[in-house]
Amino acid sequence: MWVVATAGHVDHGKSTLVRAVTGMEPDRWAEERRRGMTIDLGFAWTTLPSGGTVAFVDVPGHERFVPNMLAGVGPVPAAVVVVAADGGWMPQSAEHLAALHALGVSHGLLVVTRADLADPGPALRRARAELAATGLGAVEAVAVSAVTGAGLPELRAALDRLGARLPPPVVDAPVRLWVDRSFTVRGSGTVVTGTLGAGRLRVGDTLALADGGEPVRVRGLHALGVARDEVTAVARVAVNLRGVSRERLARGAALLTPGRFHRTDLVDVRVAGDPVADLPASVMLHVGAAAVPARVRPLGVDTARLRLARALPLLVGDRAVLRDPGRRHVAGGVRVLDVDPPPLARRGAAAARTVVLTGLDGRPDLAGELRRRGLVRVAALTRMGVDPAGVRPVAADWLADPGHWRRLRSALAAEVTRYVREHPLEPGAPVEVLRQRLDLPDRVLVEALVAAPLRLAAGRVGVAGAAVLPEPVARAVARLRADLVDRPFRAPEAERLTELGLGPREIAAAVRAGALLRLAGSVVLLPGAVDEAARVLAALPQPFTLSAARQALDTTRRVAVPLLEVLDGRGVTRRHPDDTRSVG
Repeated sequence: MWVVATAGHVDHGKSTLVRAVTGMEPDRWAEERRRGMTIDLGFAWTTLPSGGTVAFVDVPGHERFVPNMLAGVGPVPAAVVVVAADGGWMPQSAEHLAALHALGVSHGLLVVTRADLADPGPALRRARAELAATGLGAVEAVAVSAVTGAGLPELRAALDRLGARLPPPVVDAPVRLWVDRSFTVRGSGTVVTGTLGAGRLRVGDTLALADGGEPVRVRGLHALGVARDEVTAVARVAVNLRGVSRERLARGAALLTPGRFHRTDLVDVRVAGDPVADLPASVMLHVGAAAVPARVRPLGVDTARLRLARALPLLVGDRAVLRDPGRRHVAGGVRVLDVDPPPLARRGAAAARTVVLTGLDGRPDLAGELRRRGLVRVAALTRMGVDPAGVRPVAADWLADPGHWRRLRSALAAEVTRYVREHPLEPGAPVEVLRQRLDLPDRVLVEALVAAPLRLAAGRVGVAGAAVLPEPVARAVARLRADLVDRPFRAPEAERLTELGLGPREIAAAVRAGALLRLAGSVVLLPGAVDEAARVLAALPQPFTLSAARQALDTTRRVAVPLLEVLDGRGVTRRHPDDTRSVG
């Protein structure tokens, strides 16, 4: 199946043409059939000579219903531009063509209708010239009469050739189904319709509502009026949903593959059409089947920032239409450059951003996104429409621009050095402090940045081999060493430690520097005490008691107990069931 939308001025025979080609009535409302004028979107389909199926989205041509027209054209890949032989090129012909050009529609047909009422030549020549100046270019043209049937076989053949020229659909892409109609079927619940432009849908799939992200389950699928277990793009599809009311899914809502789209109410875009400076402050943004008011902030000659009235699931590269509702005029087409732009709060930020946008073309660019953002999560890039394949995360799911990562590593070393200088008694800088100083979004990034000569231990980053004691602490340790020269196992009491100027922080720093050995709490000895104790205890009759060890070491029970436990832990001594010990 392929899907095409009609386009053209009111009363030029679009619906009549669809009716003649398909044998189906595209106008769904009795009011439309009574007035002979399409008001809302109509749908019909037919099998062509090749065996392929073409589905039509028939759009209204009256200027009052251009928003409906844009909802139908937005998601389709091709268009049939209709011009009446007896009417010629008209205002809505031009506006519809401007909308197609703005949306980047580059495949289509030109059909001149009512060839039985007037010579189709003049209308054909004018329309060809108008189309040639747009993205449609030189399209195939057919003159027909829905009344006499003249040209209909040629039109069917041309539709077949159009289908063959369309690019193959991307069926492994995430689903973004813009809803163009919703209704309730008794006994089945909520049903929505739309054009599936990419991806596939299966019965049982879980999708997410674009507005809020709530999960909904696909209860049933129909395509071309037939129940299906699976539908692949491109296709007109009706989706029966479980767990959501139709009020949540009015036209312009969207059903999404969970976790694959970035909902945003702020986008930077490139504008083609009216000069950005001439745009009104408020416009209507038409994308997919959605129409959302937007505020315009010019950023340069042809780029702008749009503030949307509600968040939409947009991707880098999306195309949309800006319409001036006051003038009832297609003001231009936009191409989305950034769906997660930076704030412009600082002086000069807007001018700097304008320079950045000048270099963007709306094509997803992994290296460029990393360069501009410095750090970004894999999932965030994916939701923007940027493929992160080929780049390895620096930590967890974080990707980094290589240059930015090198600068961060240098900044980390500088911050650690500064912190250690400011806090000489601490064992390095806490990871959380470094995260804040470097303005990083995640602690794992700090940890991943640590490289020699830095070291990470116990939640702190320090410099390996740089445990140099501050001068006051070094002097205090020297005085303590003098106290222990004659009686190396007589650990000083708390009062003496205070007198020396060795509080808990100073002792901890000395222990980290290897200048003291902590046995337990504030019980400290010199670093060689363990080896010396092993030598003394080895000279005792084996096994020996705690009392014998205490006397041999000339110390107190306060020191002997933790010292023996250290010796036990290092395997120097062995403790026996009767609480005696042996060396070795």
